[in-house]
This record gives sequence, structure tokens and C-alpha cells, in this order.
Amino acid sequence: MVYRKILPGVFLARPNRFIAHVEVEGQVEACHVKNTGRCRELLLPGAAVWLEEGGNPARKTKYDLIAVEKVRPSGPLLINMDSQAPNRVFGEWAAGGGLGFAPTLLRPETAYGGSRFDYYWELSEGGEARRGFWEVKGVTLEEGGAARFPDAPTLRGVKHLEELVLARQAGYEAGVCFIVQMEGMDYVEPNDATHPEFGAALRRAARAGVAVLALECGVEPGRLEVRGPLPVRL
Repeated sequence: MVYRKILPGVFLARPNRFIAHVEVEGQVEACHVKNTGRCRELLLPGAAVWLEEGGNPARKTKYDLIAVEKVRPSGPLLINMDSQAPNRVFGEWAAGGGLGFAPTLLRPETAYGGSRFDYYWELSEGGEARRGFWEVKGVTLEEGGAARFPDAPTLRGVKHLEELVLARQAGYEAGVCFIVQMEGMDYVEPNDATHPEFGAALRRAARAGVAVLALECGVEPGRLEVRGPLPVRL
């Protein structure tokens, strides 16, 4: 996916989870943060960030904060932190045959049971029909070359995994895909230190036949696109 007009800025403060104060073009602007997670290790005073200028003059904020540069001993790491981007990136990748086939139908935001999954898909070929669900999780937490999810407890994430298991038992194909919004990671794993229940639910889902996939992305200030799979350590 490609963003529109991108500008660099300097992060100053985050008074609440929706708003960040950023210095951009010599002025302090209130910017919409497109990630309601904590991101405490990323949004530090003085951090270099990138903003997308919105096209709606009626908006309360002129810019969206979409990326940040994390300072590490091994060198800076550019991280896309737009929580809406992983679904778009996965949709583009899957529609283009990334799953090994081009779905006949790929529909976002589809309800099943007590959840709303990110994608429902169907494939009809040669008289054979397949159908299934994918749930997509964006990963922005990096620790020593490992990408970990989640960065904060997520009861909703656990529920999604449990519902994927039920869908699998009902005859659907089912999978969870971790979109890693940064480059150069060695592997992806559940963040058991932060939310052990999510890790346990992910392992149960995998044993029940739910596919677990991780995809590394190429990241530029104004672009995010899938590069290829990453190992998942359960």
C-alpha cells in the first residue's frame, strides 16, 4: 500500500491514545495516532516520525501519525505503526495470489459466531469449493531481532483465536496472519511475558488446525508491502 503526502516530524508528547503532539514544518501540530496501542517503546520524546497529510479539511487534525524510527544500539529501525495498514496489506497480498491461489471471493470484515474476522474467502475451481477465514494482526514490537505480539494484553485477540478454532471445527479453513510492520526480524513469537493467555490460545489454535502465518514487510515512510514469510516460534 502507498500513502499520499508524507512529511517528517519530531514526536513531542501523547496526551491520550488518539492524539500526539508533533513538531512539523516548524510548528507544533496535534496529530491523529493511527494506533491505539501503548507503543511506549516507540513514541519517545524526540523520536523521528512520519505523518500523512489528510485530505479532509473538516477534520479536527490535519495529519495522521503513521511511522516512527526506533533508535537501537544496532541501528535505527523504521516501523510502520498504522493499525489499519496490516489489513490492507494482507488483502492486497492475498488477492494477488499470496496464499498460493487467487480467491474467487475475498470479503473483509465478516461476522462469524461472536466475532468479526478480518477476511472471509472462497475458492471455486474444478468443481471443488473451499472457504475460510483469516484474522490479521499487526506487529510493531521488536526485542533483540524478535517480533512479538501483542504489546499489551488483548482479550479480543484471544477471543478471535477461539472463534477461529470453532470455525475450523465447523469445516472452514482458518488462519491468523501476523503482519510484521518492520524489516529485518529473525522470527515472530507470542509475547508470553505480556499476555500468556494469548500465547496459550495461539498454541491451542495451531494444534486444532488453524494456520499460523507471519509476513515481513518492506517499510518506507510512505509505503508498506509484503516481502515474504517469517518463521513463527510457538
